[in-house]
Amino acid sequence: MAKNRGKVGRDDYLFGEVFMQRKIKEAVFDMSFLLERGYGESSSCELVGNRYKLNKRQQQAIKGMAASKTAVVNRQNTKVTVEVLEGATLIIDGFNQLILLESILSGACVFKGRDGAYRDLSNLYGTYKSVSQTQIAIETFAAFFKKYKVSKVIWVFDAPVSNSGRMKTKLIDYAKEKEHNWEVVLLNNPDKFIANSEFIGVSSDAWILDKIKSWSNIIEIIIPKNYSSLITCE
Repeated sequence: MAKNRGKVGRDDYLFGEVFMQRKIKEAVFDMSFLLERGYGESSSCELVGNRYKLNKRQQQAIKGMAASKTAVVNRQNTKVTVEVLEGATLIIDGFNQLILLESILSGACVFKGRDGAYRDLSNLYGTYKSVSQTQIAIETFAAFFKKYKVSKVIWVFDAPVSNSGRMKTKLIDYAKEKEHNWEVVLLNNPDKFIANSEFIGVSSDAWILDKIKSWSNIIEIIIPKNYSSLITCE
């Protein structure tokens, strides 16, 4: 088991220094402008990254934070408030949300995008490994669902990702023990399944948010107030 998903290498310098944060905000603004004008995500990120001399990790961050004005408006229009969650069924982008909360619990740098969604810099690379904060993350989600009286939760995970089966077993066993109404499914194309669902989605994946009927930004409620490693573009 990996220890945590905390900061790595020079993260405090790359994202903590005031002048770096200023550069990132300006880069997000410029990239968002290019996206609105129809430029591709990769090309606009590379162009802006080169202009501001951002390394790959910083470019990954601005890619998650930037969004065209059109996308921001559309995502805000489909976002629901927590009051709507009572009695509702949520469909969770499993690894996306679990790893994000693990990162928050580990004190990692987390980025709030122009669309209001929160993202981290973790990468699966085809393999998921539990960390010290995994169980706490599961319990934190469970407490949230209980507090807001969610009727049912459907966790969706990438079947090809190593250890997805173990996570399914872990969640099912926990749900049985605590008597939670949870379902866990493994799919080869979970993003499409979530995006086409009639249920309220929980994800920070931009592709899903652009296509789903409705979504809830529950990390916005869960993340601690004044989280010291939160980087925004505001």
